[in-house]
Amino acid sequence: MGASHHASDQPEWVAPFFESAEQQRSAASMGMWLFLAQEILFFSGLFMAYIAYRWLYPQTWLSGAEVLNKWMGAANTVVLLTSSLTMVLAIRDLQLQKTVMAVRWIWITVGLAGMFLVVKAFEYAHKFHMGIYPGSHYEGGAVEGMAGIFFGIYYTATGLHALHVVIGMGLLGWLAMKIRNGSVTAENDVLAENLGLYWHLVDLVWIFLFPMLYLVK
Repeated sequence: MGASHHASDQPEWVAPFFESAEQQRSAASMGMWLFLAQEILFFSGLFMAYIAYRWLYPQTWLSGAEVLNKWMGAANTVVLLTSSLTMVLAIRDLQLQKTVMAVRWIWITVGLAGMFLVVKAFEYAHKFHMGIYPGSHYEGGAVEGMAGIFFGIYYTATGLHALHVVIGMGLLGWLAMKIRNGSVTAENDVLAENLGLYWHLVDLVWIFLFPMLYLVK
């Protein structure tokens, strides 16, 4: 009887195996931070491979960076940084109970993510036209030394990052629908905050990739 009365005191969105809304929020936040830590470890392996091969083949890394389009990379950096801002605005408006604006900001964020992928697709297409393919398929001849390794790391790192962008677009679209149907509100906004953290991680990874790959000196 006491347990039933305790459960009835909680909002409907609180799962029955949590004692309170605050406990559910803490558990969700902890789970998200653990996931983000795993993602950082995941990309750290690529960063370590980059550092090791750059030390072994410094001239190849310098030559390879010259082939990459710095302007496209810089444009995508601006696009992703802007998308982080629109994501922050979406969460702010959700917390202020401006749901229409929150949804609008989320879809703008999704649109900016799509713009990032379009720019990346043009960049990949240009590389393929030059005969620059991943790893052993490299046929460009524009870079001396172990160019296949450099472009293998380039395609792996940027490709995995692009996959995270695509996943993020899907998750943000799902979040927009949940806000519209009232499942996510100012009171129950932990899902929005967690997806915002994921999106900021996607941006953070690119902030590291851009200078590592495009601005090698």
